[in-house]
Amino acid sequence: MKTPQAPAITNSPVAASTAAPAISVQNVTVTYENRPALRSVTFDVQRGELIGIIGPNGAGKSTLLKAVLGLTDLDGGAVRFFGESIERCRQRVAYVPQTSAVDWDFPVTVLDVVQMGRYGRLGWFGRPGREDRQQAIESLELVGMSAYTKRHIRQLSGGQQQRVFLARALCQQADILLLDEPFAGVDAATEHAIFELIRKLTDEHRTLLVVNHDLGVLEKFDSLLMLNQRVIACGPTRDIATEENLRRTYGGRLSLLDRAELALQNQESPQ
Repeated sequence: MKTPQAPAITNSPVAASTAAPAISVQNVTVTYENRPALRSVTFDVQRGELIGIIGPNGAGKSTLLKAVLGLTDLDGGAVRFFGESIERCRQRVAYVPQTSAVDWDFPVTVLDVVQMGRYGRLGWFGRPGREDRQQAIESLELVGMSAYTKRHIRQLSGGQQQRVFLARALCQQADILLLDEPFAGVDAATEHAIFELIRKLTDEHRTLLVVNHDLGVLEKFDSLLMLNQRVIACGPTRDIATEENLRRTYGGRLSLLDRAELALQNQESPQ
């Protein structure tokens, strides 16, 4: 979506394929029980870009992330990461699901959950070692959860759980992070902390694709993908976050559009 290409990172495997976008989605179509969920969705995401995916309930936002990750079957189209299939670079792609999609009764501690981000590097029979544990602790420190390493995951608040799953993604040390509504159910302080961390990741040339339900924070994203089963608009936030595009995306649902007015005003106000 971003016109200029992010600089190559000489100490990263990403540098080997600098010509290809970080994520390329071409004509992706998904149906559930003969009902369309996504219709010929096409877009590219460049390296180091922060993309917000917005749209009404049932627009296919979560389905899109799962389709990109290969977690749901495609009826058509293709997805590439740095020009390759997900099977060839799965370890370079991290996923943070909605907290509502997680079984919180699974008997694991916070540290256990974060160390799961290392399993792709360890193989089927590998066990986390000292280096993996240290990486997990450092990831928890980044999200402000280092004091909770021995706490059972179900004993945490929604915002704390979200921070832990973000720490797991950080522990994986992936080049691309896909976040499904990371700000749902969190307080203002947690939302601010997550956004600060996300911006640091993009400064390190990580690429983030974020499903977002809060139209009041659109200006925080480099670009937007407006989705309602198909792509309604796609591009730099300052160019496409217009009332017309929002109405086309949300079907004129005024309660949502009223919430979007603040975002539009923020973008238009002088810096």
